[in-house]
Amino acid sequence: MIRLNKFLSDHGLCSRREGDHIIEAGRVSVNGKQAKVGMKIFPDDVVCLDGKTISGENPRVCIAYYKPEGIVCTFETKEKNNLLKSFTYPIRLTYAGRLDKASEGLLIMTNDGYLIDQMMRARNYHEKEYVVKVSRRVTSKFLGELSQGVYLSALNVKTRPCKVFMTGPFEFHIILTQGLNRQIRRMCEELGYQVKNLKRIRIMNIALGNLRPGEYRELTADERSLLDRQLKKNHKDCEKGQK
Repeated sequence: MIRLNKFLSDHGLCSRREGDHIIEAGRVSVNGKQAKVGMKIFPDDVVCLDGKTISGENPRVCIAYYKPEGIVCTFETKEKNNLLKSFTYPIRLTYAGRLDKASEGLLIMTNDGYLIDQMMRARNYHEKEYVVKVSRRVTSKFLGELSQGVYLSALNVKTRPCKVFMTGPFEFHIILTQGLNRQIRRMCEELGYQVKNLKRIRIMNIALGNLRPGEYRELTADERSLLDRQLKKNHKDCEKGQK
């Protein structure tokens, strides 16, 4: 037997946590009956999502996708500007880490439930790099405060120390190892700056490269191999740190 949320995750439909939300929303059935959060299923059970049977094994797919500004990271049709409007692929993929609506840049799209789970865990310290354009001139004092961590009053938390370097009078790069809600925008606001443009250009070893908004490419075998090794290493390092 296997937990239903893990089954959904293993088929690349969502993370386990998102799976629980989908089940709770009544979108999943098992053998014709509405599923319940926490239930387990047998290998021969018939599982349906939104009335469509989930079956067979799809090949593992990992895509680097340039999310345009203004697109919301969701497949919910009630949201007008959702990923369904900007991203199409022959099989169902989902995102391993979000970008807010006003931001643009790299998303990793995949049907690999393990990869999604690992990349969504902030405790694993995955690096994500952004180019940020702001409303005022960038100063060494501002960069120093960002790098040391900023207390976010709205979330009642101080951000982790991070790497920051200036690339223009009004532009800097920042490398984070966590993903709090609107983190970079909140960090800048606390220090008296407004973000004018925010673009993610790297997630771990995967770079946005020359992709343009709305374009995507499949990861190379070397990229996928290195990504898997980094995920496993970070996961093991995290487990050691908890002992």
